[in-house]
Amino acid sequence: MVAHKHPSDVIGAKIAMWMFLFTEVLLFGGLFIAYAVYRAKYPLDFHNAAIELNTALGGLNTLVLLTSSLTVAVSIEALQRGNRKLSIWMLVVTIVCAATFIVIKYFEWGHKFHIGLYPGSEELLSHSSGEYVFFSLYYVMTGLHGVHVLLGIAVLGTMLYFIARKPRDLEKMNYDILKPIRGKSRLAVVDEHGKELGNVLNIDGTTEYIEIKVISEPTADKINPRHIIQLENSGLYWHIVDVIWIFLFPLFYLIT
Repeated sequence: MVAHKHPSDVIGAKIAMWMFLFTEVLLFGGLFIAYAVYRAKYPLDFHNAAIELNTALGGLNTLVLLTSSLTVAVSIEALQRGNRKLSIWMLVVTIVCAATFIVIKYFEWGHKFHIGLYPGSEELLSHSSGEYVFFSLYYVMTGLHGVHVLLGIAVLGTMLYFIARKPRDLEKMNYDILKPIRGKSRLAVVDEHGKELGNVLNIDGTTEYIEIKVISEPTADKINPRHIIQLENSGLYWHIVDVIWIFLFPLFYLIT
């Protein structure tokens, strides 16, 4: 288990994330209230309009998002335990699931546009007022959710980049440090027995500083604790995106 050496601003980061998620809940909460009001006003029209939706694709997208919710949780747990490789792979699977959701939604929307079922179209204007309201809410709510999925892909992709990047420790030896060893000096890396490893650097009077880069293989103790916090916050966001869809799916696809 990786020790949680949380940065001093970890509590602030958590609070900021929860406040952001609260605003998201308020946003979709208002839309859900609008849906409830109009569904109570046009129950039969909502039922008839929902028949036009592809329940199979909606169900497939639900399965995809549930899978992604599991994989992001596994990714967080793996990083906390120091299993960096598993965390990376689970993040990749999560991003692939999110992209799959968007592709499925693209084809679903594309079919609706092809048959003229979109706000402002002559076909939809010929339907009842309730059906027009249904599809207007459908595009607004699923479209807004899709934007959040795209944002989630960007956030998780950024986390994947930082976690997958090999840690680098950089130290510099400047002029003041080198000044006492000017002249016929040699700088070498040696093992515990004093044996020189790799190339030897000869230091002459023109050398002002030496930049030493140490690139080590990632291990549990090399995992940046800040990345754990950031991945946890990213996971919270992704779970909210999934939960919102869990509400959208039955409200639009299963009311028939």
